[in-house]
Amino acid sequence: MSATGAGYDYSVSTFSPNGRVFQVEYAAKAVEKSGTAIGIRCIDGVVLGCEKSLASKMLVPSSNKRIHTLDLHAGLALSGLAADARQLVNKARSEASEYRSFYGSEIPGKVLADRLAGHVHTNTLYWHARPFGCSVIVASFDEETGPQLHAIEPSGVCYRYFATAIGKNKQGSSSELEKLDFTKLTVAEGVKHVARILYKLHDEVKDKELDVELSWVCTDSKRLHVAVPEAVREEAIRLAKEAKKKEEMDSDDDDDEKKQ
Repeated sequence: MSATGAGYDYSVSTFSPNGRVFQVEYAAKAVEKSGTAIGIRCIDGVVLGCEKSLASKMLVPSSNKRIHTLDLHAGLALSGLAADARQLVNKARSEASEYRSFYGSEIPGKVLADRLAGHVHTNTLYWHARPFGCSVIVASFDEETGPQLHAIEPSGVCYRYFATAIGKNKQGSSSELEKLDFTKLTVAEGVKHVARILYKLHDEVKDKELDVELSWVCTDSKRLHVAVPEAVREEAIRLAKEAKKKEEMDSDDDDDEKKQ
């Protein structure tokens, strides 16, 4: 890409002859090399899940959070540069606080996502700025619109989803998510699916030890964005590990049959 974009990738305000903005593409590359994050909108709420690589055994587990609360009813999962994403978290919290102060009610999920996307897009317009090197998934649950799920890309594009994934295993996760029936899926089932997909696509040879962070905003949590209860999380992880182990054993049996 650098050879093709030579001379056209020094500034985010410069287009290449074929209409590409290389700085935005570089930001997307940062996301593609980061841990996977998944969001699923269920009938009774939204589930967020992120894979976290344990860089060191001495690291305090809560110090590298990849899921953040934006408002009482909204949360965010990130993939890419965590420091960049923290600025978006601060911006989203500021927007939610100002909306509540002015209108006296919680900010709708669509409004929050659109305002955050506009802020991300602003950093792709001026030569003295650089795009945010992260993508984020915004989950919300308000009285009027119910559970909502939005994803924002480094370019500032924002889409609303039934389910979505960002990060290095985006394609594989999307294929797994397409198999689900979102008209019947509950958050209890959604948590298990998120954990299963993250563990299934985790490469134990190439990647570091995996830890999974899970949160939800649903009717059971009284429309509050909170971490999934530890007992539910541990059960989901246990089932995910068993499913992966069974799949690996079946794969080994198939290989043995082919050799025979």
